[in-house]
Amino acid sequence: MTITARDNAVFEAGIKLGALYHQFVGSPVSLRTAESLEKAISESISVQPYVKSISVSINRKMIEENLSSFGYTELKGPMLDVDAVIKYPGYEVNVGIAYKDGYPLMFIKEIREA
Repeated sequence: MTITARDNAVFEAGIKLGALYHQFVGSPVSLRTAESLEKAISESISVQPYVKSISVSINRKMIEENLSSFGYTELKGPMLDVDAVIKYPGYEVNVGIAYKDGYPLMFIKEIREA
């Protein structure tokens, strides 16, 4: 079986989401630092090859519900809402992470020929 550019585009997209998730989940976060953590995650992933765009949003309500007596919590997968576009030669793949059915699910939104 031949591996296609489309296959590689989807693989690259999955790698980006996996790297984001496993690199940043567990990071300390508070209501005061959520915006800077969103920016740090976006900027970190955006320097990787083939990343056309990425947006990261951390659910403030979930932060507030999980605050310790010290005023912070750790970033948990369900707190993340991520949208990314990976542009691999010949294809653009739009992927995301969102909390669905009690699980932070990584999924393909769209694959387009570029």
